Amino acid sequence: MSKKNKTAFVCEQCGADYPRWNGQCASCGEWNTIKEIRLAPANEKRPSSNGYAGNRSEVKRLSDVNLSEAERISSGISEFDRVLGGGIVRGSVVLIGGAPGAGKSTLLLQAIANIAARAISVLYVSGEESLQQIAERANRLKLPAENILMLAETSVQRICDVLDKIQPQILVIDSIQVMHTQTSDSAAGSVSQVRESASYLTQYAKQHNVSIFMVGHVTKDHSLAGPMTLSHIVDTQVMLASTDDARYRVLRADKNRFGSVGELGFFAMDNSGLKEVKNPSAMFLNRAEKPSSGSVVTVLWEGTRPLLVEIQALVTDCQYGNPRRLAVGLDQNRLAMLLAVLSRHGGISTASDEIYANVVGGIKVTETSSDLAIVASIVSSLRDKVVSQEAFFFGELGLNGEIRPVANGHARLNDAAKHGFKKAVIPKANAPKKAIAGLEIHAVSTLSEALDILFEI
Repeated sequence: MSKKNKTAFVCEQCGADYPRWNGQCASCGEWNTIKEIRLAPANEKRPSSNGYAGNRSEVKRLSDVNLSEAERISSGISEFDRVLGGGIVRGSVVLIGGAPGAGKSTLLLQAIANIAARAISVLYVSGEESLQQIAERANRLKLPAENILMLAETSVQRICDVLDKIQPQILVIDSIQVMHTQTSDSAAGSVSQVRESASYLTQYAKQHNVSIFMVGHVTKDHSLAGPMTLSHIVDTQVMLASTDDARYRVLRADKNRFGSVGELGFFAMDNSGLKEVKNPSAMFLNRAEKPSSGSVVTVLWEGTRPLLVEIQALVTDCQYGNPRRLAVGLDQNRLAMLLAVLSRHGGISTASDEIYANVVGGIKVTETSSDLAIVASIVSSLRDKVVSQEAFFFGELGLNGEIRPVANGHARLNDAAKHGFKKAVIPKANAPKKAIAGLEIHAVSTLSEALDILFEI
């Protein structure tokens, strides 16, 4: 007698489940994203010719765990290794997403070509492109392809059978959205197929110490397609995106169990593939030859290194009675808070003005160290006075008008000095004990002090 398959209704956007179908997901608010999936019976074993899925894990003492298993493999691309936390951890699962044409497949092909050249076995599984297309790309990029093993397959079970035979150390799945498993009857790309395929491969990676890279597609709002549980299954999730200048790509770690979250890697795209950008600050400091008001430089801390970016502000008269506040690359709510502090503790009101703020280069500012620079750019545009191009600002602005210190202040100062900046306006608590050669430091403790020296430095 056949067992009746149970079904569930799961949102494709956020992964929330429901006992019955609904038009709108109550969790994320999206419409027509709830799909019916089939659940395998609890006693149903996953089909596997090698039997690994049925192996039981052994209980071990934490002190007996072999730490050599956590050794990392270098990809040969330092910016890629930086985002991963120092290299590829054996047995880890990395999900790399990005818009079509961002360079996901190109980056992985370059990485595994470098790895294979060191006699480390790699397997590239393609479910979308033909092997001829990938070979043509490798030839165009002039990559050594002698040691790269290729497979055109979409069945997870058959892929694992091949893995058992050749036992590679690195596996690339391009892409996870086209993979399917025999434990689900739904179509490839559905919530259940993506989740089951990712779980199946992750289980194999942990038990056989294979490092897996999964390529993931993105939706129209640039978030990873598929269930939210996909992000929870993998060890690391990185996103590859273009900047305002189409030549550059930014790789960001949104989740990383083996490194810093928010770490950035910078690349330049040309005919020979993705090239590392050794000095990323130069990407965002391509300032105009003629100085203008509303332009201020700040030093952010992204992951494990400082990054100099330009913040621009435009303050103009309101035309329609309801002033707009528009922020690109900045938190809209934080901009409103900074304007309130500027009015209360700086004596400068912008209630009747429209304000536009932008981070040059398309990067997103997620930390509070840019508060002082944002306020300085707004005041510069409001008064139509140019701030010295030799100066930079950083510091968090409190609600009482105080300038609070930020982390890694000394490293930020040293990096700005290396780029030729000669004047710094920073929190008093971040002032270095020893002078930095060629750098004039103005340490301030309140907003009023910073505004007094804004146009004097």
